[in-house]
Amino acid sequence: MSAAELIAARERVLLAPYAMHSADTAGRKHLEPPHPYRGPFQRDRDRIVHSAAYRRLSAKMQVFTGEMGDYHRTRLTHTHEVASVARTVGRALRLNEDLIEALALAHDLGHPPFGHAGEDALDECLRADGGFSHNRQALAIVEELERRYPEFPGLNLSFEVLEGQATRIDKRGSGLRPLLEAQVVEAADSVAYDTHDADDALELQLLSLDELLELPLWNEAARRVRRRYGALAEEELKRAVLHELIDWQVGDLIDRAGRRLAAGDLNSVSEVRAAETVVGVNPELAELKRHLEQFLYERVYRHPEVLRLRAKAQSMLAEMFVGYVARPELLPKSFQQRAQNVGLPRSVADYLAGMTDRYAQQEYSRLFAGILGAAPPR
Repeated sequence: MSAAELIAARERVLLAPYAMHSADTAGRKHLEPPHPYRGPFQRDRDRIVHSAAYRRLSAKMQVFTGEMGDYHRTRLTHTHEVASVARTVGRALRLNEDLIEALALAHDLGHPPFGHAGEDALDECLRADGGFSHNRQALAIVEELERRYPEFPGLNLSFEVLEGQATRIDKRGSGLRPLLEAQVVEAADSVAYDTHDADDALELQLLSLDELLELPLWNEAARRVRRRYGALAEEELKRAVLHELIDWQVGDLIDRAGRRLAAGDLNSVSEVRAAETVVGVNPELAELKRHLEQFLYERVYRHPEVLRLRAKAQSMLAEMFVGYVARPELLPKSFQQRAQNVGLPRSVADYLAGMTDRYAQQEYSRLFAGILGAAPPR
């Protein structure tokens, strides 16, 4: 048997009929022969892991910059946590874990330096040129910007991975019905950031444990922990509650989706594409999560120290954008050439978006500080 036949036989045993089987892939934009020992989604995963954009995630902030310490998540550690949660849910639902992992590892590739602060700054810079979205940028990276292969631009990922990322661009109006594997990654992303942003804020002392325990979600998780373990010291309680929050959300996802799938009315990928969203927490838990997210927005994402660093990063990126547009000869040759196809503003934004936090700061200091205007606030 060929490798493709062995993979197909294995998946027929392990995967449900509503999962995306490797043998049913729509293929790739640029035709390639099958790999001798990897399936198509294994290949996608490996190409993402070996990409420059993926490596740079290790030096891009999730919510908090490196100036605030080294405990908190980066884009890369967040990506790993999403992949871990997503694979757990996918295995329980008998979905394609290789596809899930590829989707999870790719989902934040398009984030610029300084997280959503950087995204908002570039979106403002490109207001007259279509704006900037990290989800759209991830597609540009894997389809055009990465240059690793002589035969084609980008990574030439499977259509299923590209489609899964495309459903993240406009969740309300795209009309695309995501595969179950893509739905799992979306849900896992929510589990990860709802839990770990609070953890990071606690470690940075932007919040107290008592404040979080006043929230219904954390209060219920703490009640479950105390029922299981009795009284715990504060640090032990915090860790146990964080574990409970993840286990609670993941268990709810598996239970709710599992009951829906057990009904037996989804027996193919085509039926999944025609159905409403299957993977998501129950409405009661969703409401508890909404309260937590509102609290995090008000008390963490709008914290004065976070806002100060946000303003600093946005000012810096805006000045760099103006500077590179005024002096395109400062761009690397590849981005000067790209400007001929996509326009100079978009090419400048592509270059800035690919920078790590540290490299952006270095290039600002080297090329623009004190030239275009006042340095960003400190």
